[in-house]
Amino acid sequence: MKKFLLLLALVAIACSSASAAGKLLKKDPNGYETVNEVSMRNLWLLDRFHYGTLELEQFDWCHTKARTAVLQEGIVYVARSEAKQIITPGANGNDTIMAAVVFRFDAMTGEALAPLDVTLNGEPYGVFLGVNTIGKDNFGHVWVAPYTSEKTADVPLYQLDTETGELTLRGTLNKGDVIARTDYLDLIGDITFEEAECNVMTPGSQVPTVYAWHNEQGGDADTWEGFFSGDPYMDFTEMYPESQTQWGYAPACRFVLGEDEDTRYSGENFYIDGFTTVPVLYSSDGTIIDGFGSLSQEEMEADSLLMPKVGTNGIAEFKLGDRNFISYSIGQYDAPNTCQVNICELGEGMAFSGMQRYWTFPADGQGQSSDGGLRIHPITVEYTTEGGKDAVMLLEFKSYNGIGVYIIGEGVVPDEPMNVAVPGDVNGDGEVTAADITALYDFLLSNDESHIVNGDQTGDGIITAADITAVYTILLGGE
Repeated sequence: MKKFLLLLALVAIACSSASAAGKLLKKDPNGYETVNEVSMRNLWLLDRFHYGTLELEQFDWCHTKARTAVLQEGIVYVARSEAKQIITPGANGNDTIMAAVVFRFDAMTGEALAPLDVTLNGEPYGVFLGVNTIGKDNFGHVWVAPYTSEKTADVPLYQLDTETGELTLRGTLNKGDVIARTDYLDLIGDITFEEAECNVMTPGSQVPTVYAWHNEQGGDADTWEGFFSGDPYMDFTEMYPESQTQWGYAPACRFVLGEDEDTRYSGENFYIDGFTTVPVLYSSDGTIIDGFGSLSQEEMEADSLLMPKVGTNGIAEFKLGDRNFISYSIGQYDAPNTCQVNICELGEGMAFSGMQRYWTFPADGQGQSSDGGLRIHPITVEYTTEGGKDAVMLLEFKSYNGIGVYIIGEGVVPDEPMNVAVPGDVNGDGEVTAADITALYDFLLSNDESHIVNGDQTGDGIITAADITAVYTILLGGE
């Protein structure tokens, strides 16, 4: 009884300053080994596993209507629809608008920058899921596009002013004769049409249809034409797994840069990743070029983490010198692959066959909270240098679970792993239970270290009552 009362007293003391119940991790605590002279280091990470559930949900960008993010010129942009209530005078009294906001971070440090209130024609932009997709073109411009329903014939496309938040309409993209729901878009080229052509694509939801549009260099917002030989849509018949006949809910796509100047922004090749399918590389005639279906049974058995699960959508390519890499989401929030991402070097000739997985990260996951079935896990890269050699900064964002930036390259110096396993797991058994609190209690009472593997939960270098509070919070449902 005395032991229990003392435990309650320690918890009460620590809870009196709950906001200071530990220095929460804003970094991936895992170390990643150098592979084939390429290293990876986390710059910052805000997620449920390492930063904490209660703390993460205090951020406005931790919301299921903040679905996509992009990295552009050292700034991370997270778009949230219906983020801010604004009262404006209307013809019949005041109107309430739930306006969109774009949240911003310094890509190197994770420091929050001033958010952008999104406006259109000088007025708050309050369209339902109005900034469902945020992306970048190949010439430094950021763009947004809304979700559209199976009753909506047009997809509006906007350029975002990254200083003011004002939107400029760059196209009203008509779906043609077949109208289906669309969720997430991709774009290649120049959205201003000044320096290159522009191509836009979005797969339809629960149909085999893909919508795409083309605009020539020198064009304007009124001169879009259908991408598929003049048609704005095409039904695809080849999928992987082969048993699938549609993309399922909320599919995503990603254009691939062409190999020469003439085809650089033509969008002739692209990935489609659906709820019921894994990423497949297609040509513009709808035929499969390559994908995970090219992996042999031996390759999949040799590395069980190579094949992504269906139900999670996100993929990006990048190069380091003459080496070609692919990064993709491997799972949603169901264990064991809790919102994780792979980086692999592609095989000879950029083939999936022969690809080698370098890392799965965050190595211990980043969250297990359902985002309501959004499917999307945006991954974007930006080229930079580190240690005098080419490198990429990689942003990964999983709605309602976490956001982080990593740097990858031959000149990158990797981090040593922190002494953090499962947050709250004091005794090292892989789970958080009352036994972990008991282990801390025994240490504080009698200096008994026999069950202490990871006692310092707060990151202050010592074990105190605050560490009991940190574990207690996790047991109550926080992290």
